[in-house]
Amino acid sequence: MGYENIKFPDGSLFLVTGAAGFIGSNLCEAILKLGYKVRGLDDLSTGKQKNVDMFMDNDNYEFIKGDIKDLDTCMKACEGVDYVLNEAAWGSVPRSIEMPLFYCANNIQGTLNMLEAARQNGVKKFVYASSSSVYGDEPVLPKKEGREGNLLSPYALTKRCDEEWAKQYTRHYGLDTYGLRYFNVFGRRQDPDGAYAAVIPKFIKQLLDGETPTINGDGKQSRDFTYIENVIEANLKACLAPHEAAGEAFNVAYGGREYLIDIYYGLTKALSINREPKFGPDRAGDIKHSNADISKAKKLLGYDPDWSFERGIAAAIEWYKENL
Repeated sequence: MGYENIKFPDGSLFLVTGAAGFIGSNLCEAILKLGYKVRGLDDLSTGKQKNVDMFMDNDNYEFIKGDIKDLDTCMKACEGVDYVLNEAAWGSVPRSIEMPLFYCANNIQGTLNMLEAARQNGVKKFVYASSSSVYGDEPVLPKKEGREGNLLSPYALTKRCDEEWAKQYTRHYGLDTYGLRYFNVFGRRQDPDGAYAAVIPKFIKQLLDGETPTINGDGKQSRDFTYIENVIEANLKACLAPHEAAGEAFNVAYGGREYLIDIYYGLTKALSINREPKFGPDRAGDIKHSNADISKAKKLLGYDPDWSFERGIAAAIEWYKENL
């Protein structure tokens, strides 16, 4: 269980794109703690400079400020790299509806640039962030790979395109690719600010600041909230996955189901705050219920998440209390 005992060849170099972001910076931290080399790439459009600066004293870390939409930048970033963890993308379903052209350029063309750069540089494994949004309006729970519905947003479309491109690179060019369909990741360093902030850090910050959070919809929507440690495990284990598992996409979650209204009241209780929420309209493009079948990742990647929602949310609350 976990990833602390995972071994890679001595001197292994990982490229983490989106290195200044929430998931990317946590991946950098974990790999550096294991004693391997990390090259971070980020254009700082949504990532934070402080998520880069925290590693700059480590001799095993180097950072490139650059954009995955530029192929030359991707080529240089992939030089000498053993493993690519491609986290660079713009998130948010509502924002993608407002900015479809940018999402296409950034999330699809950017990922394609990284695939091509990895291929030309002889990268061993290419692991990339997909999303549970690719399930669209498929109503059956739990969500299972190979049973997808109609896509509900440009963001979901970009992630599905990434999966198809990655499959082509495995089929035609022999690049081992592994797509990770993240289910509502949360944890330390997730940005609580902005109109498109994820719900857990946003609620925590608002409650600590004396504000009244707004729940979109009736609060009865459910999610498979997944703590960041489980995501780190999935990425690192995908780097060691067999060729036979390449070209596939895998659910990365804990396999649980939490209702938004229950999470809200759980947070108020944990923070000893007695405050009722406000309710707003449903968010455009949102899926009502999300819960993952993680058996494929367990079987083919050896993924065995040990951070439950309860354990993760307790750790997240403590981090935000100390860092907000």
